[in-house]
Amino acid sequence: MKIAVIAVRTLMGALFLFASIVVLFNLVQQPEQTGNVKLFMDGMIATGYLLPLIKTTELVCGIAFVSGFFVPLASVIISPIIINIFLFHLFVDTSGLGVGIALVCANIFLAYSNWDKYKPLIQAK
Repeated sequence: MKIAVIAVRTLMGALFLFASIVVLFNLVQQPEQTGNVKLFMDGMIATGYLLPLIKTTELVCGIAFVSGFFVPLASVIISPIIINIFLFHLFVDTSGLGVGIALVCANIFLAYSNWDKYKPLIQAK
């Protein structure tokens, strides 16, 4: 189980590191977007803060996953972004649905493996 946790968190961290660095530092020319995907991305870019905030969060959480430090915290912080990735690919652009499903499953697996750290958060006092 320990090896699986290390593999999952490292792969998930590497994915978030790559995705955030490419966008934050504009390393790759973005493909031409059309339809609802273009509308969605134009809205995120138009805010001026949302896309950099998301990508910076992905970068910090990716570093946490790869390094193994603060993994339970990173898993909680990245959860809304993963849910949005999944829903975006479910409703707007189905071409990346496999990645969205994989991220949801990986985050659930990491949450399950760190369940003892989450127990105090959900106990009624």
